[in-house]
Amino acid sequence: MLRVGLTGSLGSGKTTVAAIFREHGMRVLEADAVARDMMQPGHEVFRRIVEHFGPAVVRSDGSLDRPRLAALAFGKDRLNELNRIVHPPVIAEQERRMREIFAADPRAIVVVESALIFEADASGTAPGWRQRFDRVVLVTAPDDLKLRRFLARIVPAAASPEERAVAERDAQSRLAAQLPDSVKIPRSDYVIDNSGSLDATRRQVESVCRLLSRQAKS
Repeated sequence: MLRVGLTGSLGSGKTTVAAIFREHGMRVLEADAVARDMMQPGHEVFRRIVEHFGPAVVRSDGSLDRPRLAALAFGKDRLNELNRIVHPPVIAEQERRMREIFAADPRAIVVVESALIFEADASGTAPGWRQRFDRVVLVTAPDDLKLRRFLARIVPAAASPEERAVAERDAQSRLAAQLPDSVKIPRSDYVIDNSGSLDATRRQVESVCRLLSRQAKS
């Protein structure tokens, strides 16, 4: 069995790389998807977020107002407060799912896709998380390209200049809250440069797949 962390900043292309890993038979767990599940009404994480940040982060339908929560976390320098609530139970759930997979297939390769593997360690919200992985794969791209990709994904074509400016400021604050690639690269086992074509990225990922497959069998 092999535990692989797949990380990279906002807009780096982790989802694209994760899809290629899936094509090659690797099991991918998305940290964001696990967190979204736990932030639904009725979950302990939801209760603790509302208790900590107040009822203003709850919509009229009872669900979490994620944009308002993000504005508080990133705009008011309260990201670590949110991460201390969310990270530990999300990591515990990932561990539980990995144990299930390895129990069914001891030779499985499980890839955990998460933007904050290094940040969680550095901030103390999930100390030692990097060490839980046998290998870490980092996806990189220039920051201006990351921002363009992220904005293309979240900003509607009909958005006004004011709406786009708000989205740009939000994206920049999110990227600034993450460690730069120059810090992450020396701490990673493999680096995927996702600044070129999809074919170029695919070739790099497939090369890493072959290496990981050999390691899982050894």
